[in-house]
Amino acid sequence: MIKSMTAFGRAKREGDEKDITIEIKSVNSRFFDCNVKLPRAYIFLEERIKEYVKSAVSRAKVDVFVTVDHHTSGVGNVNIDRAFAESYIAALRTLGSEFGLKDDISIMTVARNQDIFTFDRPEEDLEAEWQTFKEVLDEAIAGYTAMRTVEGAKAEEDIKSKIELVREYAAEVEAISKEDTVGYRDKLETRIRAILGEVDVEIDENRLLTECAIWADKIAIDEELVRLRSHFGAFYDIAASNEPSGRKLDFLMQELNRETNTIGSKCNNARIARIVVNMKGELEKIREQVQNIE
Repeated sequence: MIKSMTAFGRAKREGDEKDITIEIKSVNSRFFDCNVKLPRAYIFLEERIKEYVKSAVSRAKVDVFVTVDHHTSGVGNVNIDRAFAESYIAALRTLGSEFGLKDDISIMTVARNQDIFTFDRPEEDLEAEWQTFKEVLDEAIAGYTAMRTVEGAKAEEDIKSKIELVREYAAEVEAISKEDTVGYRDKLETRIRAILGEVDVEIDENRLLTECAIWADKIAIDEELVRLRSHFGAFYDIAASNEPSGRKLDFLMQELNRETNTIGSKCNNARIARIVVNMKGELEKIREQVQNIE
């Protein structure tokens, strides 16, 4: 099953003491990279959230935003981070001085930055807090995963249609190539006979046929076409797998491009050259889609 690396999920849980909102969004990335934005009072949950998200995503650049709105003082004893508060107030005054702003610093102005507060939390509350957040996180991940699946299905449908088009192009190339190879061999044999006849050289029939066959084989693309058909089948096997498929599909696209380029370089037929250009165009479109697949 193909899943997209670009998705969004959101969940909110309202409680007696606090409301918790968790948003997850991600974009494509070569590796797993997770950034968690938490209120300072809950920073102890950061690594647990990262590890939990990682269990649902193998690779992507993921941002998790956690918002907590308290209704009561059930967060524990509230203290002031004096060093941070002094630095923050000094920064506000510098801002006002340098930009000619009105100095309206008040307690409420400073209190809006919740990072100046620290919270004493009994050790036994940590696991309970995690379980509460985990429930909301589960909902957000469920929505996020559903969107990844939907977007992945769309990408899969589009890629399959393009793969089938490339397969049709390959069939056209194969039909033209068979005629081209036979025609090339016959033309080459006729030309060699004519040249040898002009200089009155006795023709070694076996040697002539062998050389013509060798040269005809050099422009034959049977092996490349066989490998293309194998790669087409591999795509469907990878797409049907439950494992993350982005890296495998990326490698497969490199192989498809390699065989297509070889066909283009071996054939001197103008019709085949035009078809190869179309094949490469479709493969490039597929490659762009694959970059967004997990």
